[in-house]
Amino acid sequence: MAVEAVANPLSKLKKLRSLDEVITRGGQALSVYREQKKAGVEPTDEDLIALIDKEKFGDGPVIAEGLWQKFYTSGVKRFFPVFRESGAAIQRFRTEFGEKRVADIIARAETIVAGRYEILGLRNLYLGTEIDWHCEPLTSKRSPLKHWKEFDELDTTETGNKKIVWEINRHQHFFILGAAYLLTRDERYARTFCDQLSSWMDQNPPGMGINWSSSLEVAMRAMSWVWAFHMFRNSDSFTPELFRRALKFIHVHGRHIERYLSKYYSPNTHLTGEALGLYYVGTQFPFFERSPKWQQLGEDILFDEITRQVHQDGVYFEQSTWYQRYTVDIYTHFSILRALIPDAPADPRTPDLADRFEAASDLLMHLTMPDGSTPLIGDDDGGRMLPITSSASDDFRGSLAVTAILFDRPDHKALAGRSSEELFWLLGTAGLDSFKTKESSEPKGTSTGFRNGGYFAMRDGWGELDSCLVVDCGDLGALSAGHGHADALSFVAAVHGRPLLVDSGTYTYHESKELRDYFRSTSAHNTLEVDGRPSSEPAGPFSWHSKAEAFLNNWVASDRFDLFEGHHNGYRRLEDPVIHHRSILGLKGDYWILRDLAEAKERHRFVLNFHFAANVETRIDNRQVIADGHTIVTFDNDGHWEERESWISTNHANKVNAPLMRYVTEGTGTQEFFTFLLPAASGETRVEEVSMAGGRAFIINYNGYTDLFALNDEPGKLIDTGIFTTDFKYTWARMSPGEALPDEIVCVHGMRLKLQNTSVFGPGKVAYASIRRLGRDLMINREGSRSSRPID
Repeated sequence: MAVEAVANPLSKLKKLRSLDEVITRGGQALSVYREQKKAGVEPTDEDLIALIDKEKFGDGPVIAEGLWQKFYTSGVKRFFPVFRESGAAIQRFRTEFGEKRVADIIARAETIVAGRYEILGLRNLYLGTEIDWHCEPLTSKRSPLKHWKEFDELDTTETGNKKIVWEINRHQHFFILGAAYLLTRDERYARTFCDQLSSWMDQNPPGMGINWSSSLEVAMRAMSWVWAFHMFRNSDSFTPELFRRALKFIHVHGRHIERYLSKYYSPNTHLTGEALGLYYVGTQFPFFERSPKWQQLGEDILFDEITRQVHQDGVYFEQSTWYQRYTVDIYTHFSILRALIPDAPADPRTPDLADRFEAASDLLMHLTMPDGSTPLIGDDDGGRMLPITSSASDDFRGSLAVTAILFDRPDHKALAGRSSEELFWLLGTAGLDSFKTKESSEPKGTSTGFRNGGYFAMRDGWGELDSCLVVDCGDLGALSAGHGHADALSFVAAVHGRPLLVDSGTYTYHESKELRDYFRSTSAHNTLEVDGRPSSEPAGPFSWHSKAEAFLNNWVASDRFDLFEGHHNGYRRLEDPVIHHRSILGLKGDYWILRDLAEAKERHRFVLNFHFAANVETRIDNRQVIADGHTIVTFDNDGHWEERESWISTNHANKVNAPLMRYVTEGTGTQEFFTFLLPAASGETRVEEVSMAGGRAFIINYNGYTDLFALNDEPGKLIDTGIFTTDFKYTWARMSPGEALPDEIVCVHGMRLKLQNTSVFGPGKVAYASIRRLGRDLMINREGSRSSRPID
């Protein structure tokens, strides 16, 4: 097939940063130039024979049956163990996950046979029984059959939403057909797979069309095919002849990934996903002459990239919890497959990989909300690694079930809660057995800060009815920050086990510029917005004109309370620059107090955004918001609440309406806001500000108690509340009815605290302390050191 060649293969190279980048990009450009001259040609049988390592293949002709036998003989040892367990494993699946799940898999397979699919967040999407693999079904746009390099990745004019086309062409629905076939032995599912495999090869000659334009998509498709080959091994429809033809394309996939690795284009999960694809092809088809190189190249990338892409504290460097999960799953597949390779040599990089992999898994554990969901902070592209399971898109616990076994972690098991389908498909029945007998225990401690990545989780406990708040004080993201959002100092919160305040999600990459920019804007997140501007200004879909820098000022996690303090400079580009400071005091088992300070000189418009989960009922009631019985009240000089309807998305390509409450005000100079987030409790819930010389003070009636919160911004200055005297920046006290002295006191940043005539602390600065009164005795926890003293 004739293709117009590129006049100068090096002309499009941009300014490069290293000799290796020159070599890599120059080599890729030359490969494209050579490839375009012979693109669209499917390898012949003779070509395939030439690709085989005769020494590894052994004696005898290279025929379809021999290739078939070599693949499955190797796979018994080299592929996931569930496939060597035969019918006993499938029966175990039925007993472990129930006939309802079996029926769900079969029902989904039936819809695929009928031409209807679940793609990303789209349900019942009709593609037909004879799929046009180049058609984007929402717009009916059909990508032209031209060389893959001629497509503009970000332009949707001729292709529609590429993300949807690519997701269809990942062929992960083959897994559903395969699972249904294993459960029923219904040959219709196998015929559907074989017909689609053949039609895909017919419609996608090597190098031609949109489905070769992303090396990651090529890698994901290759992995799907490997799974499908194993699932349909015993099918009459999946013949050695069809397998032989597919092998030709598998080799083309491997060579394409090898040539066009995203080493400098997208050195993120694109690169690690491509490396895993190479590792799959290199290890599962050992009879290819190229396989050892693919195996080693994939392995080297995966070993080297984890210490670059995962911070020491476990946070993935692009500040996206979705890609965090992707990374954990990529390394799960790699670790299991590598362990199955006979006589795999020891690698000195293994300890570093294991440490970062486990740390990345720990982050998933600590960000798991009481209902089992994980907040989708940053971008979510909707894609997943195999296997496909019944879990919701924001439920990452299946990954934790596997890491509970890989790292022998009772706390991962506790958060996973139950054995998962991922566990079955990746570790087989032995994995299920190991999970069942493994000890389960809650993680040590409750609240955790990830200082390198900037996530801070305030948690009451690990129970299903506990509360949890997560605040984001991280960078916008590594590289171009293409998967970050303008969410500096935003937070999400689950109250009494249910999500209350949520991240709006992502929804789309390509559908429209307006929707792409909205979902990653500051107004789509629970943080302060100034003059209607985002804290980071978007440029293209994956780039920014300006990036907010967030800074941690203080983090305290203690038994009784947590405190976060941070600031960001995202509004420094305004004509009158504004610096946003946010502190959050979390009183465990009670409520949160947020203080937002906007440093400015001129007049600005300020909006505090509160995005609620879709099922939450909200109303404005006398200058406060009531949300499912919980109370949010904000104090400033003269603001007001506005109720709006907005969107949230928990799965790419799907959005739903959800309540949005905005606290709106204008002011000249520095502005200060106090917000109390009070979970539903018995008795009256009420907050009022009271005058206090030298600071600000609030009385909180909550759960039958009277609490006092005082803020003192003048270090060293004593303020008298009438109940205690303090020079601490933050002081909180709880009074029981009829008592003259507080039951509890929390204090942060100070030196002096006086109750009646008793000085609580000796000389020296106190970073933080919590105090309980038992009669006339004070039980003091000062920075983790415990002591007691009587009240004089």
